[in-house]
Amino acid sequence: MRQSNGYIIGFAVVMTIVCGGLLSWAAVGLKEAQTKAKELDTKRQILSAVIDIKGKPSEELLKLYDSDISAIVIDAQGKVLDGVDAATVNIAKEYKKKPAERKLPIYEFKKDGKISAYILPMYGSGLWDAIWGFIAIESDGNTVQGISLDHKGETPGLGARITSEEVQERYKDKKIFEGGKLVSVQMVKGENNPGLSEHQVDGMSGATLTGNGVNKMLESYLDLYKGFLKEHKAG
Repeated sequence: MRQSNGYIIGFAVVMTIVCGGLLSWAAVGLKEAQTKAKELDTKRQILSAVIDIKGKPSEELLKLYDSDISAIVIDAQGKVLDGVDAATVNIAKEYKKKPAERKLPIYEFKKDGKISAYILPMYGSGLWDAIWGFIAIESDGNTVQGISLDHKGETPGLGARITSEEVQERYKDKKIFEGGKLVSVQMVKGENNPGLSEHQVDGMSGATLTGNGVNKMLESYLDLYKGFLKEHKAG
C-alpha cells in the first residue's frame, strides 16, 4: 500500500522525537555514573604516583584517597587560591591558557600526619595526541617519589609504553634540581643507556618523539611549580 507524503513526514517527525527523547534520557541518566567514573579514574592516577594500587578495589582506593590526600590550588606565581576546589580545575582546559594564567592544583600525600610528597598534575602533547600525568615530588622538593603517565593516542608498543610500570619506575628517586636550578628529568633517546645521571631516565626504542613530549611536559610544569617546591621543601 502506498503511503501519502503527509504520512511519511509525520512518521519521520514522530520517530525523531522518540529517538531524541531516548537519547536525552540516556544522557541525563548516565551523567552521574560517568562523572563518578571519571572522578575515580583521576583519583586512581593521583594515588598511583605515590603507592602501588594494583589489585586494590575502587572502594579501598577512595578510602585511601580521602584519608591520605588533600589538595590546594595555586596560581603561576605560587599564591594559594583560597576557595578554589582542586576537583573543579580541568587541567586540559587550563593547558590552553597562557602558563602565567593557569590554575595549578597540588595534591598533598600525607603519612602519619606529615606531608610525604606533593603530587603535581601535568598535560602536554605526545606524538599523535594529548598526554598527561601526575609526578610526585618528595617533601624535600627535589626527589621524584613516583609518576603516573597516560595518553590519548600514542602508538601501542611504542609511545603507549609511557603507561607501563616498567617505564614509570625509571623516574623514581631521580632529582629535578641541581644546585638550586631546575633541570627536570629527561628521557634520553634509545634504551639500555649506560651511565645515566640522576636527571635522566632510559628512553623507549622507536618512540623518541613521545619521549620528547613527556620531557617538554615535565619541564614546563615543574617550571610553574618550582617556586612552590622551593618555598615548601622540608628541612
